Amino acid sequence: MHRAPATLTCLALAALATACGDNAPTKEEIDDATARVERVAASTHLVRGALEVLGVMPVYTCGEPRRGFLGHAVEGLASRVSCAKATVTAVDDVTDAVVLSFNDGGCDVHGLRFTGQAVLEYRGGEDLMEMSADLRGMTVDGQPLKAEVGYGTCGDETRLFADVEGDVPGRQGHTFHVNSRVGKREGLPIIGGTSLVFDGPGELTGPMGTDRITFSSLLYEVGNYLPKEGVALVETAGGRTLKMAFQPVLWRVGKVEVTVDDKEPVTVPVVR
Repeated sequence: MHRAPATLTCLALAALATACGDNAPTKEEIDDATARVERVAASTHLVRGALEVLGVMPVYTCGEPRRGFLGHAVEGLASRVSCAKATVTAVDDVTDAVVLSFNDGGCDVHGLRFTGQAVLEYRGGEDLMEMSADLRGMTVDGQPLKAEVGYGTCGDETRLFADVEGDVPGRQGHTFHVNSRVGKREGLPIIGGTSLVFDGPGELTGPMGTDRITFSSLLYEVGNYLPKEGVALVETAGGRTLKMAFQPVLWRVGKVEVTVDDKEPVTVPVVR
């Protein structure tokens, strides 16, 4: 699902390869940048999918007894997501676990297809809640997840994290690892809403070595394959720098400004 935008990005980059001035990137540099853009997009798509799992369950309301909250959350799940079910078990005096299972045929949530099950542990309550989810028993859009996601709330700040690794979808021989911290943007819900904003480091590893990635305020909207805005900086194993700056234009139409080293940037229209 949602693979077309990456293809559109590739075609647009190729079309603009010779459209700039004397300091324009070469065709070889554009081809290399295209491949890296596609690998980054495919990887962050899975990171977003891992975070969307949290949106299936409501966020804990500070001050509410933990077990009371989980009871109401599980009861409401069936009415909102009929292809998923959840059961609650006590782990210890301060921790409860929710086993979240999706139908054998898969479950479509926010434009993503989930299969398998996730185990969500809630520890604490009322004054401080730490939630972590083990997603290694499930897939997103057919891709197995090696992921832990979660949040901490009711303290001085609310934190949301995603530590995700695996194979890059559709790119044989390439793997990724992203350790993202998701920030709270004023006016946007942390999870369970329509947008996700995350920052943090990552790595893409392939036959030519490991590229380092840094995400800065990368904003995703539910159902979109590419980010709406934000920056992804790639430092390649070969010592090159690739900057991708995403910007909105109209509705699902956007653009990404691609800069290779100190060359002139190339602006590419995309459909998110």
